Amino acid sequence: MRTQVGIIGGGPSGLLLSQLLHLQGIETVVLEKHTREYVLARVRAGVLEHGFVELMREAQVSERLDREGQVHEGFFIAHDGVRDRIDLRTLTGGKTVIVYGQTELTRDLYEARDRLGGTVIHEAEDVRPHDFATGKPYLTYRPGGGQAARIDCDFIVGCDGFHGVSRQSVPQGEIRTFERVYPFGWLGVLSRTPPVSPELIYATHERGFALCSLRSSTLSRYYIQVALADSIQGWSDERFFDELRARLPQDVAAAMICGPSIEKSIAPLRSFVAEPMRFGTLFLAGDAAHIVPPTGARGLNTAASDVFYLYHALLDHYRKGDDRGLEGYSQRALARVWKGQRFSWWMTMLLHRFPDHTPYERRLQLTELDYLLSSRQALASLAENYVGLSF
Repeated sequence: MRTQVGIIGGGPSGLLLSQLLHLQGIETVVLEKHTREYVLARVRAGVLEHGFVELMREAQVSERLDREGQVHEGFFIAHDGVRDRIDLRTLTGGKTVIVYGQTELTRDLYEARDRLGGTVIHEAEDVRPHDFATGKPYLTYRPGGGQAARIDCDFIVGCDGFHGVSRQSVPQGEIRTFERVYPFGWLGVLSRTPPVSPELIYATHERGFALCSLRSSTLSRYYIQVALADSIQGWSDERFFDELRARLPQDVAAAMICGPSIEKSIAPLRSFVAEPMRFGTLFLAGDAAHIVPPTGARGLNTAASDVFYLYHALLDHYRKGDDRGLEGYSQRALARVWKGQRFSWWMTMLLHRFPDHTPYERRLQLTELDYLLSSRQALASLAENYVGLSF
């Protein structure tokens, strides 16, 4: 098989890049090791920043997002039994975020690729990128565990996540990684119940962090900070909701409608960046190159900026013969990646309880929160980052 851009990974980043390029007449093939059903069963974040929504509209896949997505003009920070609202629209001059589940977003992208006849190959096993240091890269894989197949291409884009093969294929001496592993995780529960609040509530409490989120008017997503050693088996639904209510202001806890969980998982928190993000004709995007804690909802949104930069760089290459965008992709993408890392790290440090914090560090944490909530300039900085920095 021959194509122009070979994409490893059929999640939202790979599908969105494929869709955008296809609309401009640039051929792509997407290789995904799992089935479509498996990909669509993954429960992920659902807060989309301003720039991501605009990119979905450019990709002509925003019809359901615009119809069903919930515009959020602010969110709450709960502390000491009270809630302070962060007014995003006012603080940013009119910008907002949209709550729309990543599963639904991925479903929209799959349906768009189907309509255009895009090539997405599922159950592609043993995917390997080859010769990306030369001008003649190619991919090999085994479709459905069968005989090996080959795809020759001009460029390879790795959108295959933190554990994917793309970054692992880079010689060790050519890549540098930066990492922080946090001493706790998030226990998340999805329940078919009305959300306790129409806007997200980030709660900081002596018992630990909590988050009240939502996927729709009938689907709630709740999280609590737990120890890394905890297991799902140790957290019944009753215990989870008891602990969640204990970390929320009394009026919020009293209004919460609880129901059986339809999904429950524990996610460790990690910050990770790989540099550079380009190796010859191999480009990394999204979780293949960087991971953030979910605090602040930067993960999927930072991946969208990678797609934006790479899409425009490839467009310039094929339309104008201009490779400056490709040559500068890594530097440009990483500049925004690190700003997303800073914001996620700051939100995580502000709102969580750290088991190794000294009394001095705890007082600094409380002072930081007090300063934030008393300073319009500090709140404006928070809001600017939350709705998304410009691409």
